[in-house]
Amino acid sequence: MHVIATAGHIDHGKSTLVRALTGMEPDRWAEEKRRGMTIDLGFAWRTLPGGERIAFVDVPGHERFVTNMLAGVGPVPAVMFVVAADGGWQAQSAEHLAALDALGVRHGLVVVTRCDLADPVPAVRQARERLDGTGLAGAEIMTVSGLTGAGLPELEGALAELVAGLPSPDVEGAVRLWIDRVFTVKGAGTVVTGTLTQGTLRIGDELDVDGHRVRVRGLQTLNREADVVHATARVAVNLRGVDRAALSRGMALVTPDAWLRTQVADVRLAPDAGRRGAATLHVGSAAVPVQVRALGAGTARLTFDRALPLRTGDRALLREPGRHEITAGVHVLDVRPAPLRRRGAAAARAAELGEAGLPDAVTLLRWHGVLSGAELSAMGCPPAGEPVTGDWFADPEHWSALRRSLADHVARRPPLDPGVTLEAAAQVLGLPDRRLVEALVAPPLALRSGRVVPAGDALPAPIARAVAELTAHLGERPFDAPTPERLAELGLTGKALAAAVRSGALTSIGKNVVLLPDALDRAADTLARLASPFTVRDARLALATSRRVVLSLLERLDARGVTRRISDDLRICQARHGSATPAARTDDRPR
Repeated sequence: MHVIATAGHIDHGKSTLVRALTGMEPDRWAEEKRRGMTIDLGFAWRTLPGGERIAFVDVPGHERFVTNMLAGVGPVPAVMFVVAADGGWQAQSAEHLAALDALGVRHGLVVVTRCDLADPVPAVRQARERLDGTGLAGAEIMTVSGLTGAGLPELEGALAELVAGLPSPDVEGAVRLWIDRVFTVKGAGTVVTGTLTQGTLRIGDELDVDGHRVRVRGLQTLNREADVVHATARVAVNLRGVDRAALSRGMALVTPDAWLRTQVADVRLAPDAGRRGAATLHVGSAAVPVQVRALGAGTARLTFDRALPLRTGDRALLREPGRHEITAGVHVLDVRPAPLRRRGAAAARAAELGEAGLPDAVTLLRWHGVLSGAELSAMGCPPAGEPVTGDWFADPEHWSALRRSLADHVARRPPLDPGVTLEAAAQVLGLPDRRLVEALVAPPLALRSGRVVPAGDALPAPIARAVAELTAHLGERPFDAPTPERLAELGLTGKALAAAVRSGALTSIGKNVVLLPDALDRAADTLARLASPFTVRDARLALATSRRVVLSLLERLDARGVTRRISDDLRICQARHGSATPAARTDDRPR
């Protein structure tokens, strides 16, 4: 299916033309039929002779209903622009064209209607002149009469050519259905309608609307029930989990977690509005009050009255209250801009935005430094390249700067400081995930026991001398751990001892039990040569150490699975015997 807006100024001529093409009445309200004026959005559809199905969104032409008109054309990819032969180009025709141009509508055709009432040549000439310089320049111009049917076969052929040239929609993309109608059906509940421009809707899908989860209970397209609807299509969605009173035109049904809802966005304006103050932003079917802060060079920061699901690349337009013209077209550049806190920040931001065309993932990373792949996709720019860790991507220059900052921060710590925890480092660097800090750790930094420390951290001279003296002693008697008094004599207490252990020069295997780093491995080798099962006394004699030391060693070896306690005072060495029956003792030493 293809969806086309019918725009222009002459309401009666548009409705007559749509009725002649489709055999359907697009004006839904009695007031519209009585006054011959389109007040709200109308809907009709037609299957062309070649099999193409086209849905028409008929929008109001009168200036009093421009907000309704913009709600209809906002999500629609193509337009049939109607001009009356007996009325020619009107002020509202110009506003409709300006809106379509600002919204980036580049596919359409112009229909000069009511040709049974006047010569169409002047209106054709006016239309061609007005289209020049817009996105619809070069659009085909047809002349018809909705009343007599003259030119309708040719118009059908032109419509078929128009829809054949439309870009293929992304049916796998995330859904964002701007709501243009909300009503209740007896026995079914809440129903919303809109133009599905990307993605696919299925019965049972869970969606999000203004932060609330809802579920698709039923689907219709062109008055037919459907289990699945692919873009592009007019669709009615029966929702479960929300009351009709909670919904209104301008809200959007979106795929959960696939969109960023934002109240601030940096945008490009064309033409440059160069102003501050209040305006109305029209995007999709929404009309939202905004505050405009000009940044410079045709860029601005918009602050919305309510959060909107926007992405980089979205098109919208601004209108000032009380003015019957489009203030500026809007091209969304960044939906998560950093606050402007310092003097000169606005000018610097304008320079950044001015350097970019339509931002991509590389640009967003340059602006934000670090973003997850999910965030980049939700912002409208799926990531490329390899993540720095997990699903996190980083700008290379920013990543290098973070690494330097981390190294500087660690270097400023006192010599005996135990290092910086990953959580503290993440807070200092402004990073959202400790895994990013882990990925930053590289020489001259190292990660020990969950803390970032200098790699090969050199010990202060007094501690190094004490460690050397203790190492010499333990080299001869590796399990003769020094007493607390001896450690105090050497100056290896508190932060000094912690620094020596952290450097890897010593290891602590229990309270006040300090040995060389390979002590556990050497103990395991020695105990493996004992007949099993062996007692604590056997282990103490074999290791030539005290009971307090051997108990700490055995507890650590038990925890490693090297030894296993089988009774109050008996152990086997699993490294040698595994789960086999313990070997018989071959000695008759007293127990």
